[in-house]
Amino acid sequence: MTSESLAAAIARAGSPVTLMRNQNWPAFTFPVAPEFTNWRDEQRAWNSTVALMDQSHHMTQLFLGGADLIPLLSSISPNTFGTFRPGVAKQLISVNKDGYLIGDGILFYNEDAPEGLVLIGHHLLIDWVRFNVEKAQAAGKDVHHRLEGNSHMRQGPPTFYRYELQGPNADLVMEKVFGGPAPDIKFFHIGDVEIAGRPVKALRHGMAGQPGFEFYGPWEDNEIVLNALMDAGAEHGIRRVGAKAYSATPLESGWVPTPFPAIFDEDFAEYREWLPADRAGSIGGSLYSEDIHDYYMTPYDLGLGRSVRFDHDFHGREALEKLAENPTRRKVTLLWNANDVADVVRSQMEPGIPAKFLDFPKARYGLYQMDEVLQDGRRVGISTDAGYIAYDQLYMSLATLDADIADGEVVEVVWGEDPISQKHSVDAQHRQVRIRATVAPAPYHEYARTVYRADD
Repeated sequence: MTSESLAAAIARAGSPVTLMRNQNWPAFTFPVAPEFTNWRDEQRAWNSTVALMDQSHHMTQLFLGGADLIPLLSSISPNTFGTFRPGVAKQLISVNKDGYLIGDGILFYNEDAPEGLVLIGHHLLIDWVRFNVEKAQAAGKDVHHRLEGNSHMRQGPPTFYRYELQGPNADLVMEKVFGGPAPDIKFFHIGDVEIAGRPVKALRHGMAGQPGFEFYGPWEDNEIVLNALMDAGAEHGIRRVGAKAYSATPLESGWVPTPFPAIFDEDFAEYREWLPADRAGSIGGSLYSEDIHDYYMTPYDLGLGRSVRFDHDFHGREALEKLAENPTRRKVTLLWNANDVADVVRSQMEPGIPAKFLDFPKARYGLYQMDEVLQDGRRVGISTDAGYIAYDQLYMSLATLDADIADGEVVEVVWGEDPISQKHSVDAQHRQVRIRATVAPAPYHEYARTVYRADD
């Protein structure tokens, strides 16, 4: 990791856009097997039988504690903390002074202990929280943290194993594991259970559009718990999910995993001096504007408005109150036209300059995949995460579009860069193309499997 700060890197590059479009972001693979069987059947398992996803390795974790921690988090987050207590989790978000999103993560309140709170997710929000904790410590506040990088960044095992069990047969598996009904735990609540004689924490929530549980506990118990879950699931069609299939889960759940962080205005000047440039990520995609604000998104743009509460003061509250009155964009799924997708793939095997390579099951060429979306030649939004879902045999992306564009309307995703950036992840020679896409809800399941397919 370079010691150059983000502020210094921007000064060297000349602008945030120039830096972020051309900065390499290392090709990232989740530190589990790419496939245990094949990624298509592993994807299908969470819709048809049951899937086990190993989340122990790929996320950053920030362990937090101290008497002044909750007031600090409350001051930088629109989330309410009035009822936050041990045994509860929440999707934590943060915004800048103008109400634009910094990032999100899952905050677990395990228990009243020195490290009872754990923030888990990509490092975007975690770095901002860490910065504020360090500032508060310097000011004499009772707050502390411990950063645990993912398995690419860390030596030794993680503190916790984390296993996600998802799919229509998940409750049947748990009935066998527990010798009775699945534990009755409210959504986004944490319960104490026992698996194979080991104490386990269970978070009730859903990924990939299916209900399920996330089980976690001390790393030394990981193999015992994993084997117990796999043994119980054998008769119910359980499949372990590898890195390839897992990478596509956000497309089904409707969660945008890496929104562009709004950290380039004056209120984040000190933070940019603190943040190493190579933790800022890179922009991939056709969206090109010299104005960095064209890349920003609000919580309402990405369906995170449910996390906003105006029952306390926080950084960005005044601006967010105004944005809440009239959200201009909404989160959607774009179902890509099969013929246009086939044309992109075909271009790789024909003479001439091909379209930018379209990978399966995920197509991401920067930490922030940001492709321009047009309707009648006018920019109407940004397409983000893109990939293929085998169960529905659809290529799709998550996007934020102007609020007046209805489900069922057709837009165009601009695929490929112009000008072509210097990132190593992007084909040095390719041409831009337009891919038609039908607007659908996020998550897309009911719409795609009834309305959209009925129109084929």
